[in-house]
Amino acid sequence: MLTTKTQLVGLQADRFRHPLDLEATTSLRRLPGLDLLVRNLLGGVTEEFLYLNNIAASVLIGENQLPHIHKLLIEACQILDLEVPQLYLKQHPAPNAYTMAVRGKKPFIVVHTSLVDLLTPEELQAVLAHELGHLKCEHGVYLTLANIIVLATGGLLPGIGTALAQGLQAQMLQWLRCAEFSCDRAALLVSQDPKTVISVLMKLSGGSPQLAPLLNVDAFLAQARAYEQVSATSFGKMLTASQTEQLSHPVPVLRAKEIDLWSQTDNYQSLLNNPTMRYDKQAINSAGWRNW
Repeated sequence: MLTTKTQLVGLQADRFRHPLDLEATTSLRRLPGLDLLVRNLLGGVTEEFLYLNNIAASVLIGENQLPHIHKLLIEACQILDLEVPQLYLKQHPAPNAYTMAVRGKKPFIVVHTSLVDLLTPEELQAVLAHELGHLKCEHGVYLTLANIIVLATGGLLPGIGTALAQGLQAQMLQWLRCAEFSCDRAALLVSQDPKTVISVLMKLSGGSPQLAPLLNVDAFLAQARAYEQVSATSFGKMLTASQTEQLSHPVPVLRAKEIDLWSQTDNYQSLLNNPTMRYDKQAINSAGWRNW
């Protein structure tokens, strides 16, 4: 695949980061004590638990285990100029993928078997690139915190007050929704075909292994435009706000519209047309895992 794709040597996250992601991340960093909260709740036990859980109950993909999927990951990392994280395949009926990046340990990605069954190899690579976008943008700490806040709200972490947890949960969910736009852009930078990324969103909305090949990307984009028209009214804005405030991801049609629009911008085209960028030596991860 790399023979026909542009590799973005020295790519920096801020070259493709979505403005909403930048704004929301800046807002989180202003919260007093947030970093201390993460450090107190996470530690060696959490890191070991996550590692053992995956190594014991999932399949570690590599050169000698499902090498065709491992190759998709390597190619995506080469395009984004990112060190290759571990990739696990987990048996699960719900199509999903997620990333964990606990401080001090090498990050990893987990994909569910049902997701692999649903997507083409190109679409699966776009999903892997989306997850790599979280690592490229250094979302890991806040992703972990978001999971902790959800547990606290449910009463599973008694050391955090419910009111505080609920307040933080709303802000964390808002941040997650914004962060997803940046990761969708990372997926496009790897696939270099907006229809591939939009097809993933469409299949996750209403696909099945049987119906997926019959779905129409252009019709899904028309659906996205219809959603935009409805949500543009005052009443529509109120309804869409109530619909999304408890979601960790923006609704798929909105993500599809965003990626379609960004694929037509000078920002996206300039990244592909000028693939060599300058490194910043200070950006190397102090834990030994290279971002860019």
